[in-house]
Formats: sequence, C-alpha cells, structure tokens
Amino acid sequence: MALLEIRNVVRRFGDFTAVDGVSMSIEQGEFFTLLGPSGCGKTTLLRMIAGFDSPQSGEMRLDGQDLISIPPEKRPIHTVFQSYALFPHMTVAENIAFPLKMRKVPKEEIRQRVSDSLEDVRLADRGGRYPNELSGGQRQRVALARALVNRPRLLLLDEPLAALDMKLREQMRLELINLQKEIGVTFIYVTHDQTEALTLSHRIAVMNGGRVEQLDEPSKIYDSPKNRFVAAFIGTCNLVEAQVVAADGEKMILEIKGLGEVAARNPGASVGETGTLALRPEKIRLGAHLVPELDENHFRGKVRDFLYMGDVTVYIVEVGEGEHIEALLPNSAAGRPRIFAAGDPVDIAWRYDAGSFLNG
Repeated sequence: MALLEIRNVVRRFGDFTAVDGVSMSIEQGEFFTLLGPSGCGKTTLLRMIAGFDSPQSGEMRLDGQDLISIPPEKRPIHTVFQSYALFPHMTVAENIAFPLKMRKVPKEEIRQRVSDSLEDVRLADRGGRYPNELSGGQRQRVALARALVNRPRLLLLDEPLAALDMKLREQMRLELINLQKEIGVTFIYVTHDQTEALTLSHRIAVMNGGRVEQLDEPSKIYDSPKNRFVAAFIGTCNLVEAQVVAADGEKMILEIKGLGEVAARNPGASVGETGTLALRPEKIRLGAHLVPELDENHFRGKVRDFLYMGDVTVYIVEVGEGEHIEALLPNSAAGRPRIFAAGDPVDIAWRYDAGSFLNG
C-alpha cells in the first residue's frame, strides 16, 4: 500500500478550477516532485495535503486512513517554505526545538533530538547562532532540521530553493538528495524549475491547468514525453508538425512540410494521422560534413543563429524550405572549439528513434 493516496481531488475558487480531478500514489521513502508553471495547481495540491486548504471532492489517505478529516496541526506532516519562516530572536537550536516544546516533549529528549537534527543537516557547530548570522544555505538547512525534528511521515517543500543563487541552489540540491537518503522521510517537492525536478526526483508529476499531464521517472518524462506540453515544458525540444505516411513495425515515415520525409520510431500511429515530432537538440549530430550512419535522417542546411553557452553551443539550423531545427554541440574538444557562424553550411543528422511522435 502506498504511503499517500490521492484520488480524484478537486479544488475550485469560484469559477476557477485550481485542481481538477487529480489522482496519484506516493510511496514510502520517495522523493516525489510536483512540477509545472505558475497557476498549474501544484501549490494548491500541496496545501491540501498539509491541511491548509480542503478539497471540494475526492479523497486523500495517509497510511490507509482518511487525511482530510484530520486538522493540520495533528497531521504527521511538516512543510518547508521558500521564506524559511525562522524566528529571528531565537538561536538555531531554539528554532529547531520550538515544535518539540509545543508538544511538551521532555527537556532531555528535546536536547538529544535537536543535537541529532543539527548533525543530520551538518550544522552541529551552529546551534548557538542566530538566523541573521547564517548564510542563505545554512538558514535553509535550519528550516529543514526544524521540519524533520519530529520525524514526520511526509515532508512538504514549497519551492524551498527559489530564493538562493544558482551556485548555492546546486549545492543545496545535492544536500537535499543526501539528506533524504539518510533520513528516509518521504519528500513531496513543489517547483517550476525543470532542472531541479529532474535532478532531485524519483518520480515527477508534470501539472498543467490543474491536471497531471504525465507522472513518471525523470528519464522517461524527458526521453518519452506523452504530449506536446510535456515535451515543450521539460528542457528544450524541437517540435515539428508531421503526418504519418507509412508505418511498419517499430519504424514509420513522417512527412514534414518544407523538409520532406523523416524516419521515426513508431508508437502505434496509423497512416494519415497528424501529430508532432519531438526531438531534443542534444540528440542531433551537427558538422561541416557528416557521413550518414545506419538508420539516420540526414539533411543539409545552414546556420541561421547560434548561442555560445560555455560548455555547449546551441545552433539554429535552417533546413529544407524554411524549417528551423535547434542542435546542440558540446565544446569539449581540446583547444579552442570550432564555432560555426551564421550562414555557414552544415549537416545535421539523427537516428530514427532519437525523437518521439506525439499524437494530436
């Protein structure tokens, strides 16, 4: 049995449906992420799990028992917010001890559990400091320690790294992964950052318009998006309108206006069906002259524009009659890498199974 079961949950605000019939199961010890753009319903769903809001219909069950009827203060659930919500007049140790004091836990037990929590987040030497004496990353760890000191069944994290700079966010992602592994508490994490979701999660629910568009492991969501929204929202993706003109076994032929015929992996589509070819830029080979390999699509084009990003360069290549394909070239060769300029003729190529055909 899953730790948390959510079935057909609906939450409306007047005429606006924030959460529209959402269902999902979250397992014990899982790092589960709700991912989507602003207004997609992810934070509303998190608030209902925490008990700060209630659904109009549907059910939520924790360890098989009804969760909706339990008031928020009695749920074995804690929430970490982006703002940290630390008491500035309390030391780090006092902040962490606060929820235990509210539950009237014996003093000696509080001392031991605070000490253990400080060890868990690697702040054992910071217990006597005040929040304003800590860095942003350290304050975030104090907020985590305070949330974990009661060993909740679920830890909810609402965009907890959004206020940190890029370098600190990268460090905190690693700390969150290690902390979750060590403690084993189930994390439900809310973010609009695709990279963060792919890095941290065991599974991701991609939300849009109050619904779950796709729920799966990060690699499957990235490599095999179920629809155009998921393909476009997760990372960078070429999305090209196409029609099936032949299908045989695992391979099919697509007709792309202005480009011609392209071989692709067959997901079970029928001849005549229209849809979208989703193709990640890093799956495309690019060079001045490429020798076609077995099972590859191969086109000649020219560079329309490029974006140098340090470790990679992203090229916009015009092929056929005005079709633009984005390709990514790593700058990993020794010495100064060759950078193609706008107007340079180039070849692009990709295996037939590098992309996904999305129906509709």
